[in-house]
Amino acid sequence: MQKSWRRRFHLPAVIGTIPMILVAVGVFVIGIGFSVLWSFTSSKLFPTYDFVGLAQYRRLWADSRWLVSVNNIWFFGLMSITCNMVFGYLLAVFMDQRIRQEDLFRSIFLYPFAMSLIVTGLVWQWVLDPNLGLQAALRNLGWSSFSFAPLVDADTALYALVVAGIWQGSGVTMAILLAGLRGVDEEIWKAARVDGIPTWRTHMSIVAPMMKGAFATAFVLQCVSVVRVYDLVIAMTGGGPGIATSMPAVYVIQLITVRQNVGQGMAAATMMLLPVLVVLAFGGILLWRRNREASA
Repeated sequence: MQKSWRRRFHLPAVIGTIPMILVAVGVFVIGIGFSVLWSFTSSKLFPTYDFVGLAQYRRLWADSRWLVSVNNIWFFGLMSITCNMVFGYLLAVFMDQRIRQEDLFRSIFLYPFAMSLIVTGLVWQWVLDPNLGLQAALRNLGWSSFSFAPLVDADTALYALVVAGIWQGSGVTMAILLAGLRGVDEEIWKAARVDGIPTWRTHMSIVAPMMKGAFATAFVLQCVSVVRVYDLVIAMTGGGPGIATSMPAVYVIQLITVRQNVGQGMAAATMMLLPVLVVLAFGGILLWRRNREASA
């Protein structure tokens, strides 16, 4: 029992993680606790402890700007997560073919993820700007009637954000799923070829189910990035035209800094926290089940 305990808890490693644990508890846990606490108060410019119950949450869900932000993030999340998972898996399959210059292609696909979201947003804003980007370039080449300005149209601006999100997130999904593909035993591929199973069927019916852990990791990472999306929106559209591309994170920051309503801003931040907790709980359950199956 003593040897098992020592093997599980290596004292120098535990001591080395104490500063990280203190920072995590001090910054995240305590910060989240105060955010939830202030969401039940009438705090304005500065936090107070004048408790008003659920009043801030009722005002929040009666605010049309918040409702638009919630609808936008659901659309943005479903579109970007789905496309990132699909494109990421297809890129991983492509990279798994032992192509030439694999390191170069991997760097190219991962480069958008390494960039700041502000830079990503500014790049796509320039590409989609009617006076500087694609529309201006094609008109200078002779297509004077060509029109393509999605960022200035409330009906298409959100789709432009989705495209930028896919460009930024598909590379890291590819890297995670490629690691999962490389972990599949080569004998499985040989057996599938001997049995005459088509490659696409092997991927769908055999390989993909074996990569549940990689898919779960990529999915959780994508969900967390969607919930906290802020930089990309500010850099590309600023939440406009009007409030067409406003997101919950943008709503919270503007509510606290511009409208100076800390109580309602903390209520909105608390509502943003709930889906993150659900996703983390889902990932924890999957990890627990996988460890249980491995130890069985």
